[in-house]
Amino acid sequence: MLLAAAAAGCVAFAQADETTDGPGNAQNAGASPPNTPATMPRLTADVPAPMMDLTVEPNDLWPRVRNDFSLPDLTGPQVEQQEKWLLRHPDYLRNAVARSSRYLYHIIDEVEKRGMPSEIALLPFIESAYNPTAYSRAHASGIWQFIPSTGKLYGLEQNFWYDGRRDVIAATDAALNYLEKLYETFGSWTLALAAYNWGENGVAHAIARNEAKGLPTDYQSLKLPRETRDYVPKLQAVKNIIADPERYGIALEDIPNRPYFATVTTDRHIDVRLAAKFAQVPIEEFMSLNPGYTRPVIRVNKEEETLLLPADKIDAFRTRLEQSEGEGQPLVSWQTYTLKRGDRLNHVAAKYGIGLAELKRVNGISSRRKIGPGMTVLVPVKSADAAVNLPDLPAPPPPVFKTYRTNHHVGHGRNGLKTAAAKKIRSSANKAATANAGKHLATAEPATTAR
Repeated sequence: MLLAAAAAGCVAFAQADETTDGPGNAQNAGASPPNTPATMPRLTADVPAPMMDLTVEPNDLWPRVRNDFSLPDLTGPQVEQQEKWLLRHPDYLRNAVARSSRYLYHIIDEVEKRGMPSEIALLPFIESAYNPTAYSRAHASGIWQFIPSTGKLYGLEQNFWYDGRRDVIAATDAALNYLEKLYETFGSWTLALAAYNWGENGVAHAIARNEAKGLPTDYQSLKLPRETRDYVPKLQAVKNIIADPERYGIALEDIPNRPYFATVTTDRHIDVRLAAKFAQVPIEEFMSLNPGYTRPVIRVNKEEETLLLPADKIDAFRTRLEQSEGEGQPLVSWQTYTLKRGDRLNHVAAKYGIGLAELKRVNGISSRRKIGPGMTVLVPVKSADAAVNLPDLPAPPPPVFKTYRTNHHVGHGRNGLKTAAAKKIRSSANKAATANAGKHLATAEPATTAR
């Protein structure tokens, strides 16, 4: 367990508020107050990491992460501010570490294969706190917080059944591809990180402005939006604590230096609950590894679908799947229904024996979504021998967040605007599934990424 110690002794964890707004569009970033070079953190020479015997594979993943730290260290008030926020909110760090234990081995493995700084593997700490279902007001999703358009640009499929931005393997590959591209564009990891947060066009324009004035074009010299100005110091604060937790009175929970999950494929549609049952894992654990599947049934889109399971559950899943197929057991208890003229959701729910609230939840239908003829919804199969129809369907429209004006800036929104959805989320901040904890480090400014 991750613990925090105060000078007078151990203190109990307080639940951190994990619900700030997520990435926004670069075109809206101009409303954030720019920094001046004098307020920016300072780059220092790399601090030598503790010596590690590279001939012996460590049992804990953290030494492996620390060993490949290679970004120049930042120092200054901004970094200290972020460190203080983390130490005041130990539950934030504890929850992020707990969630990362499923994914971090895979991420650091991919980072190492590409020869990237290992700090990149810590970026989800500030993007999403490793919450794969994190969702922002700007419609960014997943541990790497891609908006729909950039996700599609980097090969992340999004449809009614599946959102690749939430797929841990697919989104990690896309994020690292994007970061490599940004590094090639700007020639600096700090500028690449700034562009990942703000958008490459924003950083390019900031560089052009400085060039026109004969000013330096490094990260510290650019005029950046507040969120972007704080972005790299946030990562530095996390890095500092991971590098030397004892210095901060933190005991990091060990993460085994071995794969947490393995992959298995299926060529048949299957209910999520049945797949979890075959794997002998709780539904919550199954969904934490397969958050890309957004409906209660996994639809095989092409020839087969890849599922992630705890590494020691692969054989159990295969055995039970083969048994069910041999016995002719139905694997799917859902089908689609297309609304006709005059259909009302409550009537459809009653017809298929499902509660109206559950029907809306399963289909992601909010009170602001327009319902009408031609809309397809997922409903339970009425009889075990009914033909199952799971057609290819486009992604539903993103939710609309209602805004209303406030007299003061409260962190959720910009220029005095606050979202009603954000207020609702903030009221339930103690729930583990809340979105975009990473943006809450010390500043509540909404993010301004163009991902």
